[in-house]
Amino acid sequence: MLMKRRNIFSIIGSLVTFLVFTSFLYAKEQAEVQVGAEKLAKNIYMLSDSGGMGNTTVLTGDDGVLMIDTKVEASVDKLLAKIAELSEKPVRFAVITHWHFDHTGGNEKVAKTGAAIIAHENVRKQMGIEHDMKIFNEKVPPASEIALPLLTYKNEITFHMDGEEVRVFHLESGHTDGDSVTFFKNANVISMGDLYFEGLYPYICIYSGGSINGMIKVINQILPMIDENTKVVPGHGPLSNKDKLQQYVSMLIVIRDNVSRLMQEGKTMDEVIAAKPTQAFDEKWGKGFLPPDKFAGLVYMDLSPELP
Repeated sequence: MLMKRRNIFSIIGSLVTFLVFTSFLYAKEQAEVQVGAEKLAKNIYMLSDSGGMGNTTVLTGDDGVLMIDTKVEASVDKLLAKIAELSEKPVRFAVITHWHFDHTGGNEKVAKTGAAIIAHENVRKQMGIEHDMKIFNEKVPPASEIALPLLTYKNEITFHMDGEEVRVFHLESGHTDGDSVTFFKNANVISMGDLYFEGLYPYICIYSGGSINGMIKVINQILPMIDENTKVVPGHGPLSNKDKLQQYVSMLIVIRDNVSRLMQEGKTMDEVIAAKPTQAFDEKWGKGFLPPDKFAGLVYMDLSPELP
């Protein structure tokens, strides 16, 4: 049991270390980081950067700018500068897909420009409390009042801007307990947040209501909403489509089932990891920040009756 707990702490600790270290490097190397814009429709863009800190979707037009996620604090100036290149209008709304720092770090600065921060009600709850991460002796303080979502919703909210019907909705817990998906109906563009990591194994925030079963369930509800022409913006990774999203959820299903079967056989976490339940997918998905053994361990923890 002691060895199992040590390995569990090692897996979670490595994830947190990665997130903190990546944030530090990103801030330090901000002068070299460039934000690029990929046009998805007449007035919709996907903004991404060389630092790999996630994607921002932007709607521009005479009614002002709507953006999805504000990224990390260190990148928000360049993000706003790129938006200013695309539109002379101010940012009116910033929709936040979930509470993690790499999607909310620019909230305060964006809010100070006069934009309204909008998110699912659980995002405000998560950002408004201290997260006591005892197992790595870390405390994440609550966000400042101005950085918190000004407007929250429970199930769905719709914007009518610049000739677009923009539907923002929450289905249920997946990556976290407050995930928002944004569908630009006329342009046929959908922004998934961190429910979808294209080309790498996803981080599942099991301590904030996330689960692999939840992610699978939510994505399987989204797939019938889109078609082969839909442009799918992942939280991390390149622009995608319905076929690739289907491949992603199929991968999650197989790995979940592999880990579950091994657990039912009575195998420990070490034995599950040693059995390589992700092996069939490692060449495509296992070369990102979350290596195969860490992802297998995370799924094991998620499916365990009790978390450490």
